[in-house]
Amino acid sequence: MRDYLLASAYSVEILYEGSQVVERVRQKPPTLMLLDLMLPGKDGLEICKEVRQFSDLPIMMVTAKIEEIDRLLGLELGADDYICKPYSPREVVARVKAVLRRVHTAPDQQPATERLKVDLPALKVTVDGQDCDLTLVEFQLFSLLYKEPGRIYSRDQIMSQVYNDYRVVSDRTIDSHVKKLRKKLQVLLNDTEVIYSVYGAGYKFEPPA
Repeated sequence: MRDYLLASAYSVEILYEGSQVVERVRQKPPTLMLLDLMLPGKDGLEICKEVRQFSDLPIMMVTAKIEEIDRLLGLELGADDYICKPYSPREVVARVKAVLRRVHTAPDQQPATERLKVDLPALKVTVDGQDCDLTLVEFQLFSLLYKEPGRIYSRDQIMSQVYNDYRVVSDRTIDSHVKKLRKKLQVLLNDTEVIYSVYGAGYKFEPPA
């Protein structure tokens, strides 16, 4: 895993004892932490809980525990992602990049449009002051595209950032969600298009006039 991260231009430090982690994070905060749950000295859940008392450091839990209760507990304690073993190192690198993109895109960096607004805490999109009735997946999909107008997101990128429950989805599933999202937005925008297909590449958002 270290080799794959180094190959992606990340610097990596490995701690093998759970009892070392919290103090190390205090002294030299990393950009992101991959945290195994089953560590000697202190387990990952306790580490996550302690770190969250003083830091918003992105934490990705890595574990062989696959039971739903373990995943939910980890996320409730403040983990940003949860990866079950066995895993693909390439997938972990992709998720690291996705988490860092989300963390480094602050709400005030989102585009200001008079007609379309996204309320992240309320999970709500409004068009000309009217609420757009979106499912959670549709909201996450639109929020992803909305934060970087003109940027083309591939289906793989959408899959890694929108489907947080790690289900396996196909390109057709993503296309179906995009189609439904477009239809709902167009109803409120008087058929104005804001989500565009880029042949062979993916989808992008362009603000309405």
